[in-house]
Amino acid sequence: MEDSSIAFRELRINDQIRVPSIRLFDDTNEEALGIVTIAEAQQIAQERGLDLVEVAPQAQPPVCRLMDYGRFKFEALKREKDARREHNSSRLKEMKLRPKISEHDFQTKYGYVRHFLEEGDKVKLTIMFRGRELVHQEIGRALLDRLAEEVKDVAQIERSPLVEGRNMIMILNPVSKKLSKGGASNHAEDPHPQGNPEAVPPVGDG
Repeated sequence: MEDSSIAFRELRINDQIRVPSIRLFDDTNEEALGIVTIAEAQQIAQERGLDLVEVAPQAQPPVCRLMDYGRFKFEALKREKDARREHNSSRLKEMKLRPKISEHDFQTKYGYVRHFLEEGDKVKLTIMFRGRELVHQEIGRALLDRLAEEVKDVAQIERSPLVEGRNMIMILNPVSKKLSKGGASNHAEDPHPQGNPEAVPPVGDG
């Protein structure tokens, strides 16, 4: 059966469908009715109290489905709205690190990175090279790889390490939204136990 993800605004329904014959499916019971004339399909739709919806006009013959079109449109709009809300809720946080960062500072910044990811935010990790440090890019790469490994349970790499000017940048994407609120992950170390992390400016250069 054809993909149902086609945008509802592109679909023709009922009397708008003007082709001699179609391949027909009933979405309500997944029944394949085979190739029928458009008149037969419209009669079946009327008898079953459903709409005849053209979902694949380019197929030979075109593919139509019997469905409750009003409900289909409502659910399509709801999915689009939810997708937009999900997209807009994700923010990009930045964490800056120096190649010669101390273990204590690394753990502190790791705590922030994990928290941001668990809140559903993307994180841009920036290694800042100074002077001749740029010659030893492998140190920055190892640092980014270590951070990615530490948070692999809550994040995936969206953009692999790439040098831009005197910086090396990697972007991490949370595996799901609001992990901490959903209970999927609660890290033992809270990087900001007495306040909102949003009030803390992007952590500096270590």
